[in-house]
Amino acid sequence: MDIARLISDRAHSIDASGIRRVFELGATLKNPCNLSIGQPEFPVPEAVRRATIEAIDAGRNGYTVTQGVAPLLDRLRAHLAQDVGWPERHDDMGVLVTSGTSGALVLAAMALLGPGDECVIPDPYFVMYPALAKLCAARAVPCDTYPDFRLTASRVEPLLTERTKFVLACSPGNPTGVTLTQRECDDLRDLCRARNVLLISDEIYDRFVFPAPGTPWDAPGFVRCPSPTRQSADSYQDTLLVRGFGKTYACTGWRLGYAAGPRRLIEEMAKLQQYTFVCAPAPAQWGAIAALDVDMREPVEAYARRRDRVLERLGPLTEIAAPTGAFYAFPRVPERLGMTGTEFATRAVEHSLLVIPGGVFSTRDTHFRMSYATDDATLDRGLDILEKMFKA
Repeated sequence: MDIARLISDRAHSIDASGIRRVFELGATLKNPCNLSIGQPEFPVPEAVRRATIEAIDAGRNGYTVTQGVAPLLDRLRAHLAQDVGWPERHDDMGVLVTSGTSGALVLAAMALLGPGDECVIPDPYFVMYPALAKLCAARAVPCDTYPDFRLTASRVEPLLTERTKFVLACSPGNPTGVTLTQRECDDLRDLCRARNVLLISDEIYDRFVFPAPGTPWDAPGFVRCPSPTRQSADSYQDTLLVRGFGKTYACTGWRLGYAAGPRRLIEEMAKLQQYTFVCAPAPAQWGAIAALDVDMREPVEAYARRRDRVLERLGPLTEIAAPTGAFYAFPRVPERLGMTGTEFATRAVEHSLLVIPGGVFSTRDTHFRMSYATDDATLDRGLDILEKMFKA
């Protein structure tokens, strides 16, 4: 059978993830220094493990209702009321538990985009953002945020058209680690509201936010996670908030996230989930209830210290926008080396170092992404290699 003839244009339009190609290269190395993977290295908190195991032992292993188990939905509503100031209950607000934040974004795109529609995404972007539009026969319009990687209202506004359905913001950002200010978040929300465009706020790294280098944690004005949902109690009407548990609690394989916002949209997403993901993993939903009470300051502060070490060692050698969240840095390949990000990442493999070329995340290929979600010894080894490559 000629299977190639049967493959859809949709599948042909999407390339395999460049991140996975780096993983495949890493599999050929005996002892690689892996700074490529965006996955926390600390263990799942004990309270979360215990709650999940108890759910499994109690037989909570079958399908749940599509929206999510009621105790978790109640806990999420209470959490959002406390964290961003949304009403705990409102007829126009909905919450949906999803199979990871990726599941939430896929459902949102399917509910909003049709052939010929557009969405605005930041450039650089998380790898799935352009694919979301392609899956729906729509177009993702990249917003150039170089060199500071800030998705601002002034940069987005010229890109909005009658076909624009939503603007997708990610703060803290992947691959850059840059966090928008509260003012930037507010301006973006106000722009989208004025233009009748939905704002989707991807806040998968909402707990991983830290002050600028050299700034104390108790500095006046420091916000743990600036968000377009804050300082606007009715922002649930025109903002879709997407958050997750996998990154925050080091359980990425559990595939658990949630979306909250306009009830009308949440209802459509839930309808689509019935015919796709069905429901999020049941035992993980019960574990997530306990997760929301876990104090994550220790790993977050550890990542802030590693961020400082990256900037101290590489900052004098190349251009890096200082990360203030997540666990990534996005250094520019020094121009004097005369290499693209892809060429640099390929050369790094020869030094047993794994990083991700910037072209995987962008229409440009001038940078590379490195993750400092690793132990200190591995990070120092990787920084040693990068220093030598930059100085070569």
